[in-house]
Amino acid sequence: MTVKFPSFLLAALLVLCVSLTLCDAQEQAPVERVPVQKNSPLPKDNTASPPHSDQPGADESSSKETQIDVSPPAGDAKDHPGADLDTGSDYGEFTQWNPMKAMKAIEVGDFYLKRENYTAAISRYREALEYKPHDAEATYKLGEALEKSGDLKGAMQNYQEYLKILPKGPYEDKAQKAIARLKQKGVASTAQASPAAK
Repeated sequence: MTVKFPSFLLAALLVLCVSLTLCDAQEQAPVERVPVQKNSPLPKDNTASPPHSDQPGADESSSKETQIDVSPPAGDAKDHPGADLDTGSDYGEFTQWNPMKAMKAIEVGDFYLKRENYTAAISRYREALEYKPHDAEATYKLGEALEKSGDLKGAMQNYQEYLKILPKGPYEDKAQKAIARLKQKGVASTAQASPAAK
């Protein structure tokens, strides 16, 4: 009797597993087969085309309506004179704007200016202006280095440019005094300083 009990239990367990497998097979929907022949019609659920926005033409971008107008507003050139960053290059080459490199170049230029190496200081201040055009501090310090190196006309231009960029800046008094000093030496003013600087 001990042998028949486990075999009876095993047979009952086997019948239960087979019946569960048949129940699962009946609950699943039959698989719809896709036609094998290329000219036969598609199944009903695949006939709709995927959703699209309005169909663009062959030469038209699908993002045409999302383009952003980046042109300057009307009267911008009049309201902000000198705001263009034209480098004067005929080839459209430019140095990437990088205020951190400009600040470092000014710092190194200050080092050379204190050591009275005016050529190196001028080079560093000009480098700073390449990385950050119209930088007021670099413009003033370039004028200072040019004046000490003997380029009085270039110094006058940079002092006046500083007063255009930052008329009420920290070097305003020094720039005004330098311009007056250069005028006494006979250096002609190259451009009119801004009205706020007079």
